[in-house]
Amino acid sequence: MIHDGHPFMILAYVSIAYPQIKMAKEQIKSIKAKYHYDGELKWTNVHEATYPMYKEIVEYFFMTDMKFRAVIIDKSQIDETRPDYTFNDFYFRMYYQLLHQNSDLENNYNVYFDIKDTCSHLKLHKLQEILHWNTAIRHFQFMRSHESCFMQLADILMGAINYNLRMERGDIEGKVLAKKKIVDRLKEHTNISRTSPLSNKKFNLFFISLK
Repeated sequence: MIHDGHPFMILAYVSIAYPQIKMAKEQIKSIKAKYHYDGELKWTNVHEATYPMYKEIVEYFFMTDMKFRAVIIDKSQIDETRPDYTFNDFYFRMYYQLLHQNSDLENNYNVYFDIKDTCSHLKLHKLQEILHWNTAIRHFQFMRSHESCFMQLADILMGAINYNLRMERGDIEGKVLAKKKIVDRLKEHTNISRTSPLSNKKFNLFFISLK
């Protein structure tokens, strides 16, 4: 949200081909079992004791055909004084940017959104209206993150991006060593500090400038 005390707004998804879903779920479940971990995968749960498991989860992502895309907004650039501005309008525009660029009309997509607030179903209908032209998107649905390991994986990757950006700005010192090591693992695979070329399908970031 715009006034939640966090300097960046990040919207993101993990995508996976339908035939690979079952295998990926089983593999992630196997990694969790290896470390005797029963909880939901979350960036907030990354610490020294859980680091080996989260490291393996991240490495597994880069070994697969799963893809990650995120749009990142510096919330200090959002101008709420504009007469045509509402936060919901901005929210929908950002989701449009997130989903629009990497939709391949040769494929069909089922899109699942994490339920974040009591207005989620109203937002779902609005997003359906905005994206109805995109015949590639076949199905929209809200679900809770504990029901989807792919949403949980997106949360880990978003958390690492946000943590890195806040370290670069000097907002935090990066004292949680386990989180800093996850950030470093991502940096070994890709640049997480600037916009990616559209040709980078595996890990694509779009830093939106509002000025």
